Amino acid sequence: MYPANFRYSKEHEWVNVDGNVATVGITEHAQKQLGDIVFIELPGLGAKLEAGKECGTVESVKAVSEIYSPVSGEVTEVNTALNETPEWINQDPHGKAWMFKVALSAPLWDELLSAEQYEAYLREEEGH
Repeated sequence: MYPANFRYSKEHEWVNVDGNVATVGITEHAQKQLGDIVFIELPGLGAKLEAGKECGTVESVKAVSEIYSPVSGEVTEVNTALNETPEWINQDPHGKAWMFKVALSAPLWDELLSAEQYEAYLREEEGH
């Protein structure tokens, strides 16, 4: 269910690194917990992000949840299509619903998990 080439945070964001650019989104688990997504607030172009720090919000019919950057660097691209079609996050969280891209200013955060580690973390979180 979780792409093996991605890395995952315990706050339920995913990262896909290509060279020096990291693409970030929220996981399948996160969108399921939130329910129907109705609004998203993403960091702006050029924003300087720090791994583990809040950088946006996702609003669903159930709740508002923070987005934490899983990497450090500068935002180079934002998926502005999500402003008009936030439901993509529910439909394809690991694909077309990527949220932003970051030019990495530091190595990947040590806290990031492999797909296997993330799935084990979810089982542990759910008490299984």
